[in-house]
Amino acid sequence: MKAALVSTKLHHLYRNLIWRSFSTKFAMANSKFEYVRNFETDDRCLPNTWIVVRVDGRGFHKFSEKHEFAKPNDKRSLDLMGKAAGRVMTEFKEICLAYGQSDEFSFVFKRDMDLHKRRASKLMTSVASIFTSAFVFHWPQFFDIPLKYPPSFDGRVVLYPSTQNLRDYLSWRQADCHINNLYNTAFWTLVLKGNLTNAEVISLKVL
Repeated sequence: MKAALVSTKLHHLYRNLIWRSFSTKFAMANSKFEYVRNFETDDRCLPNTWIVVRVDGRGFHKFSEKHEFAKPNDKRSLDLMGKAAGRVMTEFKEICLAYGQSDEFSFVFKRDMDLHKRRASKLMTSVASIFTSAFVFHWPQFFDIPLKYPPSFDGRVVLYPSTQNLRDYLSWRQADCHINNLYNTAFWTLVLKGNLTNAEVISLKVL
């Protein structure tokens, strides 16, 4: 009998605690301070447009030197970038295409998707944070040296109203990749095999 009485009292006590907690949260959500939400920017992307989120490594020239990346291209780094991009695409089924080169990756979202209500800030920060965390998490699978300091990636959101605009964007990134790869291959061949210094190669008019 006493046990049943104690159980009943505990039940009422827990119920009151839950109700008070709910009431407090509800009151806080509708407090006089809620007006500060009016300062948030409405950054929803235009409907029926291709959304591209591009992430770029921050200070990766220094990062690659500190972690002894091979020149002109470090396969470990490129494979790791691909691994991180794959993690992003696994997380967001709304992404239909991704293209990467060097220390950057572009993610194309379907034009009719409504993830995060198409809020640019949400999409950009979500992609950049998942990409960065995956880059760090999978680092040991590709490099036999530990990270000397945390890498970071920034992000941007660009909208393209037509498929042709999107094609031209991807062509632009591909052309940039081609030009940079040609330059870097020639540059580091002259340094590593031609025994020239960096300054001497830069001074050559052909480059």
